[in-house]
Amino acid sequence: MFKIGDIQLKNRVVLAPMAGVCNSAFRLTVKEFGAGLVCAEMVSDKAILYKNAKTMDMLYIDEREKPLSLQIFGGEKETLVEAAKFVDNNTTADIIDINMGCPVPKITKCDAGAKWLLDPNKIYDMVAAVVDAVKKPVTVKMRMGWDEEHIYAVENAQAVERAGGKAVALHGRTRVQMYEGEANWDIIREVKQAVNIPVIGNGDVKTPQDAKRMLDETGADGVMIGRAALGNPWMIYRTVKYLETGELIEEPTVREKIDVCKLHLERLINLKGEHIAVREMRKHAAWYLKGIRGNAKVRNAINNCETKEELVSLLERFASEVEEKERQSA
Repeated sequence: MFKIGDIQLKNRVVLAPMAGVCNSAFRLTVKEFGAGLVCAEMVSDKAILYKNAKTMDMLYIDEREKPLSLQIFGGEKETLVEAAKFVDNNTTADIIDINMGCPVPKITKCDAGAKWLLDPNKIYDMVAAVVDAVKKPVTVKMRMGWDEEHIYAVENAQAVERAGGKAVALHGRTRVQMYEGEANWDIIREVKQAVNIPVIGNGDVKTPQDAKRMLDETGADGVMIGRAALGNPWMIYRTVKYLETGELIEEPTVREKIDVCKLHLERLINLKGEHIAVREMRKHAAWYLKGIRGNAKVRNAINNCETKEELVSLLERFASEVEEKERQSA
């Protein structure tokens, strides 16, 4: 078990803050599969200060998700501090996380996200200002560097620690790599050896065995799982169990996948209303069906769904067809 500040996590498996995905409906579903910590998708500091309606909705937290880390991003100290204070005083988040990893140009050209990685002094300055302004523990999610010529992961993590940050999550890719190529786990080990605060490793953890290997090879305190959990909260459950007992639990059946997909849809409708939820759920439904034989046709059909009824009946029909084929071949 490890702690972030005074927040005790019940295991070492953390859901990554994925933009456009990690809303309350998804987080709660993953939480129920045993994640020690779930992270909310990043929110703009300025949008918080402008009280943008969509942004205010993004700050919604279901108490069953906790402990939860809420992530903010921004390029200017004043607005970042004010947004952190708002989160500190007006949400039940347990941890405030600062994004220093987002590689997307519209974020980096505002001097936010991965742009920070070029300047350890700015990191110290910004993190220290936020830490001074809030009561909740402050953490940082970052990449190992901007590009191969500018890898300051160790200096940047030390700056976070010096500034009073309580943990660092490190994605072993540069900003230039985006999500391509391989994640460098050696740099996670170097950072872990250079600081005394918890380090959470991130990048290329696709199976429970990967998670164990990352923890063993890097000495990291926790492992952060992102894309491997899309449509697959079982990845979280299987990883937690594997790390605790060494036992590899079987992959879910098609019926189990469909049932959780429907539960996820129900939660998304409660959160955003049917029209938006069904549209957002199309990509999730495709992720839930990934790897199931014969899914191409139903995935195409899902992309045209407009109502809950259409989506659920497509999923149900597909599950029944797969089960029927399995019975015939048994």
